[in-house]
Amino acid sequence: MINVNDVYAFLKEIAPLEMAMESDNVGFLVGTSTSDVTNILVSLDITDEVITEAIDNEVELIVAHHPLFFSLNSVTDTDLNGKKIIRLLSNGISAICMHTNLDAARGGVNDALAVAVGISDDSRQAEPLSDARKLDNGEIVSLGRLGYLKEACTMNEYLTVLKRTLRADGFKYYDAGRDVHKVAIASGSGSSQWSNAIKSGCDTFVSAELKYHLFLEAKELGINIIDGGHFFTENVVSDVLKDKLSLAFPDVNVMTSDVLDQTVKFF
Repeated sequence: MINVNDVYAFLKEIAPLEMAMESDNVGFLVGTSTSDVTNILVSLDITDEVITEAIDNEVELIVAHHPLFFSLNSVTDTDLNGKKIIRLLSNGISAICMHTNLDAARGGVNDALAVAVGISDDSRQAEPLSDARKLDNGEIVSLGRLGYLKEACTMNEYLTVLKRTLRADGFKYYDAGRDVHKVAIASGSGSSQWSNAIKSGCDTFVSAELKYHLFLEAKELGINIIDGGHFFTENVVSDVLKDKLSLAFPDVNVMTSDVLDQTVKFF
């Protein structure tokens, strides 16, 4: 029988913990390591709705991207995180959260986004956006990717395709009036990768939670910029993670969350 520790060991292989940013809180965060696992729920976040979904589907383990908590001084029913932790434990549900390590890892969030934005496929792999940090084995840790579309296209054409592949309901963007071909990306909150995108010589930068001044800089530099939303630029990894877990543990039922959706709406 597969247990939580078996799944955790596998996740550490595909997204080594040493790839995480120093301030991050990743790994096995809630539960019992020896608990048997027959059902796994993959979700970008662990919300009350997701916990209910896990309970309804007799899930023993939630594998999430965003950490349930970053720091913790107490676990009580007087705060949101405490209530969630108590509810998870009361229902025998463990939680493993792979955040910036999964962003950086090959086959992780940014590589899933690279496929969605069209700069990577079975015959091409996007490059790391920067090489500022390396592991002891020489592997580059980058929170972004860089690559080329197979064919250049206009911004209007690209936005139409991107909206479909990311399953998004809207973007913030600036059209510099140039074709989209060399694309830099950073999943989730990617403002920190803007300088690397500029250095890369890209014509287009795709990320999320981009601040106003970056749009002004993009206009002055003549670079297309697209804010695809935190949820949409990261949720692309959920199906990828489901497939990896299903392949590694064929006797375990792995599902992605049906209830978690984009919280921010557009009017």
